[in-house]
Amino acid sequence: MASTSATCADVVLVGGGLANGLIALRLKALRPALKVIIVEHGETLGGRHTWSHFATDVSAAISTWLDPLIVHRWEGYDVRFPAHRRTLTTPYRSVTSDRFHEVVHAALGDDAWTGVAVTDVRPDRVVLEDQRVIEARCVIDGRGPRPNWDLVLGWQKFVGLEVELAAPHGLSRPIIMDATVDQLDGYRFLYALPFSPTRLLIEDTRYADGHDLDRETLRRDIEAYAAAQGWTIKSVVREEIGVLPIALAGDIDAYWRASDLPEVGLRAALFQPITGYSLPDAARLADEIADLPDLTTATARACVEARSKQRWAERAYYRLLNRMLFKAAQPGRRYVVLERFYRLSQGLVERFYAGRITLADKARILIGKPPVPVAAALAVLSERSVIPGDADT
Repeated sequence: MASTSATCADVVLVGGGLANGLIALRLKALRPALKVIIVEHGETLGGRHTWSHFATDVSAAISTWLDPLIVHRWEGYDVRFPAHRRTLTTPYRSVTSDRFHEVVHAALGDDAWTGVAVTDVRPDRVVLEDQRVIEARCVIDGRGPRPNWDLVLGWQKFVGLEVELAAPHGLSRPIIMDATVDQLDGYRFLYALPFSPTRLLIEDTRYADGHDLDRETLRRDIEAYAAAQGWTIKSVVREEIGVLPIALAGDIDAYWRASDLPEVGLRAALFQPITGYSLPDAARLADEIADLPDLTTATARACVEARSKQRWAERAYYRLLNRMLFKAAQPGRRYVVLERFYRLSQGLVERFYAGRITLADKARILIGKPPVPVAAALAVLSERSVIPGDADT
């Protein structure tokens, strides 16, 4: 029975990030009679982020409903390594947090609550810092990664600067990886998205063992990279930072036993294990949740947990490759693993990122001279080899 002072809703989405925002959009599109409230601590939905994906990562149906969110589209991308450069013709798409806020806020109206802190989240209610209570049949938690020792992780750390240049940059498509730079703090590459002839998002990314992020150092390294490309930065429009998990191993069953809520996004370990991209998984999950016949905390929890465990099982091979990258390769030589991968066929690359690789693809990736020492590779074949306390079991 609802408290007399509580706000009542059908669904409460805690956290206004990507996963919950997409769930809100699908619920409003497919089940408009439901009252859906999203509660976000920040002043805007989505924070300061750019979410990208390859067009081949999602189905045609998902691409259609994602379309209002897409701000930038390119019909290909480049990669650069010390011994190999390549242009691929796979379409690439990006969503900005500004567009995300605009579209989700328009769908929810006054039910998008921003600038609101949460103190307690339960299966049937959410308590806010100002003592307001929202009661609902379905409560979904999307507040970012949940610290937990059951998963062994590496980290993808980045700082991105959206900059206005003094003159055109000359890029016609994104540079997804430029690893021709000094290899610092693990595998390092620069990422550049051309938003206009003189506007670029430049990100300095490190695949590192630790999650500490030296923001000022990466800012300076971005400025040095721009100068090396012949680009003069006239102004910095905005900055984004991120520390994303890269899955190496873990006990997904134990991870889910630690929470009684439906958790989504990075909190559900739903992300491409190697790239950290979360948009395709979030979009697929939004469709599944919106399609549940009886939408409650329990049914949403069962749906998300099942999807998370299924993806974890399906992606064991990706975690093996991550262990090769983080545990078998020397930090300054990690780029060689990706350089070798990008010599493979475009179709394989597309299937790899979309999570649809075949047994033949897996064999093709590993055939040939290994880019890491054989003994080191053999030592990390098992997930248990990198789980604390399990190495000798």
